[in-house]
Amino acid sequence: MKLYNTLTRQKEEFIPLKAGHVTMYNCGPTVYNFIHVGNARPLCVFDTLRRYFIFKGLDVKFVVNFTDIDDKIINKANDEGVSFTDITERYIKEFKKDAGGLNLYEYETINPRATEHIDEIIDFISKLIEKGAAYEVNGDVYFNIDAAKDYGKLSHKKLEDLISGARININEIKNNPADFALWKAKKEGEPAWNSPWGEGRPGWHIECSVMAKTLLGDTIDIHSGGEDLQFPHHENEIAQSETCNEVPFAKYWLHNGMITVNNEKMSKSKNNFFTVREISEEYDLEVLRFFLLTAHYRSPINFSREVMDQSKNSLERIYNAKNKLEELLELTEEKDYSQEDKEYLGIIEKESKEMFVNSMDDDLNTADAITAIFNLVKAVNTNLDEKSNKKIVIDSLNMLMELSKVLGILNKEEENIDEEVESLIQEREDARKDKNFARADEIRDILLSMNIAIEDTRTGTKWKRI
Repeated sequence: MKLYNTLTRQKEEFIPLKAGHVTMYNCGPTVYNFIHVGNARPLCVFDTLRRYFIFKGLDVKFVVNFTDIDDKIINKANDEGVSFTDITERYIKEFKKDAGGLNLYEYETINPRATEHIDEIIDFISKLIEKGAAYEVNGDVYFNIDAAKDYGKLSHKKLEDLISGARININEIKNNPADFALWKAKKEGEPAWNSPWGEGRPGWHIECSVMAKTLLGDTIDIHSGGEDLQFPHHENEIAQSETCNEVPFAKYWLHNGMITVNNEKMSKSKNNFFTVREISEEYDLEVLRFFLLTAHYRSPINFSREVMDQSKNSLERIYNAKNKLEELLELTEEKDYSQEDKEYLGIIEKESKEMFVNSMDDDLNTADAITAIFNLVKAVNTNLDEKSNKKIVIDSLNMLMELSKVLGILNKEEENIDEEVESLIQEREDARKDKNFARADEIRDILLSMNIAIEDTRTGTKWKRI
């Protein structure tokens, strides 16, 4: 498998540090509000990468952190007159609801909180001070950017350009305008923890370095996030981690492209800012996950109602193929494989599974992987019916579910219907048996008004919500 490494600006063969094992750290949300569609993209993309590693037989340790102390959290808590933990607990709970809808927790995900690692953060900063790579001023601690080797190697920004373009305040206390905060002295109305430099709280960049080190080790396989995090967040993580630990921080750096809304940059000022919760009011979040995988992860992707409707219809086609195969399990008989069966299996193996694997091996090309799944859907719809070999039906269904699981789709359990809907469906079946087709059509319309579509099949009436 090859992955595009932001650090080297090229595709590289993925070779884990420890054979058979992968360590992954993905920057998670700051928990002061609902996550938006831009937050959802890296979560879905890199969960899919984790799933693909598992598909390939690798053991994966996957960390997505919660930033649970931050200016935005503190400001919101002060505005509402509550503790900062009231805010973080509320939005961690809400995040997990959305994450469940996006199918992000099918496999174990470690969700550390910055405030759970204050002692480790203090130890990390202390080591940097001992090395002369950090300094304290009036209770604040800053990283000494001059102590970092190759600063800017990830974002390809030159330090001298950053410094010359910096705006320095009159009360600037840093040795170098590019130095960044590791620890912030307590201000009135802010939560704080005891430290050798007085009461205060950690800066943003230090959190991820410490949680990655504590949970995954000094050097990890993959660090990922949105491309907007390359600088300064990830650049600063590298500087402080590699200065402290004296080893490379991450072997591979992966970054996803940004999301536009109706071909404009998403922003609150343009009133085109959508939270995942808002999207869930109109679409199943499985549709959102599917949409986010329809483009290559490094490419920008445009969010709109039109593309969401297209994604909904495409996902429905895959579900229809699944439903057809499950129906054929009840209608077909098991036989020995015929030559025709073997040719069919050869076609779907090459045009679906092999294409899927080749696409995913090529820098996680989920767009082409989805095409491979649709090749299988087409083969099922064209070639299989009640006269087919049950073994072939089983093979097709297993392949469809195996490939879809990697993408995190086709995970919905069969939904139960309430007694009223069930009674109407039964009444309609009775009406059809009695050849009272007018009443049957009337009930169909009633069900449609309740957003229930029905279909008459050889094995009975099927229904679905629309």
